[in-house]
Amino acid sequence: MLFKDIIRKKRDGGELTDDEIQIFVDGLATESLPAEQVSSLAMAICLNSMSFDEAAILTSKMALSGTVLDWNAEALDGPVVDKHSTGGVGDKVSFLLAPIAAACGCYVPMISGRGLGHTGGTTDKIESIPGYNAMPDFETFRRVVKEVGCAVIGQTPELAPADRRLYAIRDVTGTVESVPLITASILSKKIAAGLGGLVMDVKVGTGAFMTTIERARELSTSIINTAANLGVRTHTLITDMNEVLGTTAGNALEIEESVLFLRNQQRETRLNEVVMGLCAEMLLVGGIEEDRDAAARMCDEAVTSGHAAEVFDRMVNALGGPADFVADYSQYLARAPVVRQVHATGTVTAMNTRAVGGAIIELGGGRHVVGEKLDLSVGFSNIAPIGTELDGETPLAVIHAASEDAAAAAEKHLLEAVSLGDKAPPATPVIHEILTG
Repeated sequence: MLFKDIIRKKRDGGELTDDEIQIFVDGLATESLPAEQVSSLAMAICLNSMSFDEAAILTSKMALSGTVLDWNAEALDGPVVDKHSTGGVGDKVSFLLAPIAAACGCYVPMISGRGLGHTGGTTDKIESIPGYNAMPDFETFRRVVKEVGCAVIGQTPELAPADRRLYAIRDVTGTVESVPLITASILSKKIAAGLGGLVMDVKVGTGAFMTTIERARELSTSIINTAANLGVRTHTLITDMNEVLGTTAGNALEIEESVLFLRNQQRETRLNEVVMGLCAEMLLVGGIEEDRDAAARMCDEAVTSGHAAEVFDRMVNALGGPADFVADYSQYLARAPVVRQVHATGTVTAMNTRAVGGAIIELGGGRHVVGEKLDLSVGFSNIAPIGTELDGETPLAVIHAASEDAAAAAEKHLLEAVSLGDKAPPATPVIHEILTG
């Protein structure tokens, strides 16, 4: 079969067969298909979409293109579940969900990514902890998940290699936004991780890849239905990303906020609602609880009792970090040499959250090119949420920078990203919808 015939079929709106999709995935994994043909089929899929059956086949075959983890041999006494976010600014939810869910009886093998575009990367953030090995071998990964209950690590070359090449080509061919390809990309890695249940956090707003609720709903439905075809129970929350989540944005700064949350010292309202909402759904998809309110109470108790903080500490230590990190985080996290407040007058009425993420990249906290070394200390803290009245005392944010010049540039970017007015806008929900299929 000539691959150009497969391209033509999808170009003309046809549905690809199991064998045709297998040829595509094999060519991706072995790199035998030229980039021109891969990009042509990706564009045809972007324009003509895929059925849920096609997306499920593509997802399954990409998952099987590399190592697939099987947790049966570990004889775990709880469900294997995970959460995935489509990306945002200030999104430190993973560091909270993993230990909270583990404290409630789940096992969470969380394989995360690095920064993408304006969004921060979970792997980059966790590497702010000195000694933490975010790229362990699978034997270590399995051991930590079994003994601790969770492990947050980075993506490895062994998992879904076909997706890795497809994504790189989509990134430069204008096909990133294709819903079935996003679906297959997300789920193939999760299927390869051996999950029994998944909770998706689909962000929507100025700091999200999905800027409208309609697009977020379309992606959510695609993920739920495709996962169902593969036997993975999936729930989706559509959450707001029209402002930074929590009070910090930047690698080490977000780890600090996460520790304060787990210590039950600082639980910013919007962040807390997203964390509790997602974690409750993890208990539901895992079968630990059947009632959403009861699940949320169990998650809250994991934090207030200190159990989740203890799990996080054990995870950090098991992966090479300090044994006393939660207690003494301040002595371990990198600190920027320049710290200064940004002041403005008026009420915060709107935020271009994507621009805030861009400002962190300019500070050195995100990448311009693949492989670029990050300054893990830089970013923003004390970020004023929408509705805050700035009176000269309350700062818009605190900048953490490597130099005075960098701080001045970041202040300019931040002020341009925020709209000020005379009165607060109407409050909007942080969780827009919960979809369960």
